[in-house]
Amino acid sequence: MMQLLSGKALSKVIIEEVKEEVIALIAAGKKPPHLAAILVGNDGASETYVGHKVKMCEQVGFQSSLIRLAADISEAALLEEIAQLNNNPDIDGFIVQLPLPKHIDVDKVTLAIDYRKDVDGFHPINMGKMAQNMPCFLPATPYGIMQLLERNGVETSGKECVVIGRSNIVGTPMSILLSRNNQPGNCTVTLCHSRTKDLLAHTQRADILVVALGKAEFVTADMVKEGAVVIDVGITRVPDASKKRGYRLAGDVKFDEVAPKCSFITPVPGGVGPMTVTSLLMNTLKAAKNKISYQEEV
Repeated sequence: MMQLLSGKALSKVIIEEVKEEVIALIAAGKKPPHLAAILVGNDGASETYVGHKVKMCEQVGFQSSLIRLAADISEAALLEEIAQLNNNPDIDGFIVQLPLPKHIDVDKVTLAIDYRKDVDGFHPINMGKMAQNMPCFLPATPYGIMQLLERNGVETSGKECVVIGRSNIVGTPMSILLSRNNQPGNCTVTLCHSRTKDLLAHTQRADILVVALGKAEFVTADMVKEGAVVIDVGITRVPDASKKRGYRLAGDVKFDEVAPKCSFITPVPGGVGPMTVTSLLMNTLKAAKNKISYQEEV
């Protein structure tokens, strides 16, 4: 019997939990968590994402700041903005919305963020701690996926897991998280990518298949074994004249033909997407609580 892993539904549950924690913090005389976002230029998708994040902050009682910078800002000026947020005691966590203009080195920007405020979980210190199973901020999308698996009771221990895509944002951290001695975790993980030979042989034996490629409807029914758990991270606009907007949203998995074979599958939209922003809120709450604990110790 196929079950939908609905990020939309779970996100609502977690948002209520975060909201209650914020109320408790304020009742204890603490300030609400404060998330800041830097938006460089006016990329349409980035505008939408950041707008949604700001709205979600309001919903849970966080403070939020949006710092808009021109697309032609120099790298040095952007790094100066980051330094100011690092040194601002009022800001608990912040993100620099990707993608950035071509003239800015993303690695330099990532390294410049104080890892204690890195609620996107991309800093090498957080990535390294994640690899060593130490407390850290997990990258938002993988964190959301782990929540979906855990809270829906998806068994992962001892399972064969195949991850398609090796980005630092999703594929690589997913492969690490699912292989760790944790719950969920304890999978035997194969990480596939553009150089993988005989991809079909790998995907057909996967108990859990995580697809993070960005290629619309790449995974078809013949690639998936009966009873598999399929996590679809992709979201692409596919032209569709029958839709009012002129396009439809498609995942990396051909949902209609793959879903009947699955035990669990995430829909697109409404699967992994809502969990990414929710994870960002969870990381920001954690950053605020970490700071309170540190101040109390000092």
